[in-house]
Amino acid sequence: MKYEIRYKPAYSLLVVTLDPGESIVAESGSMTYMQPSIEVKTQKREKSLWGTLGMAILGGQSFFVNEFVATTGSGEAGFSAAPLGDIETLKVTGDRGFILQKAAYIASQGSVHLDVKWEGFTKGLFGQGLFMIKASGEGTIFINTFGAIDHHTLAPGERLLVDNFHLVAFSDTCQYKVTKFGGLKETILGGEGFVTDIQGPGEVYVQTKNIRELADWIWTLIEPRIQARAR
Repeated sequence: MKYEIRYKPAYSLLVVTLDPGESIVAESGSMTYMQPSIEVKTQKREKSLWGTLGMAILGGQSFFVNEFVATTGSGEAGFSAAPLGDIETLKVTGDRGFILQKAAYIASQGSVHLDVKWEGFTKGLFGQGLFMIKASGEGTIFINTFGAIDHHTLAPGERLLVDNFHLVAFSDTCQYKVTKFGGLKETILGGEGFVTDIQGPGEVYVQTKNIRELADWIWTLIEPRIQARAR
């Protein structure tokens, strides 16, 4: 499958060209346009009920995904996600998968499996503003970030502390744990909450913007008007 990422890094758009018989699976609602030679098949995210419910309820993803298949000839389709930011590709192999932030997934090609039934639940990756899903198998994943992508390569034993709202993805070869930022004083007064302590070897992808901070900033603008009307 041929693909191109246009308009990097702020307003990225994933454009794929499918030859007859080729296909790509994409998150529901991510398609921006497609040529008529492509057919769309809507299907449950997983065959198992728990997998589908888990991704939809816990992972914040749709119950369904769309498979775009080129049938009558080659065709082009474009995909994007809600956050204003960059799109990156991750290569998944049999011996290297990734842990992804729930909203980062746009599309995948090949035999990529997204899983919520993994040990991340026991390591604090559920709750505290952070929910991750595990990607394994063989293929390519396309992820969307809020802001630009900051990529780090960790050597064995090398550590990186990442704010939960800036963490996008990391290799499943990494060790990790979720912890508070400093002590109680730093957590309350320092403007930080929980961070993920990641230890290499592996890759770490960080987004430069924080969707929570954007929401808080917007609220500071509209709150006075709401309070004024309520009086």
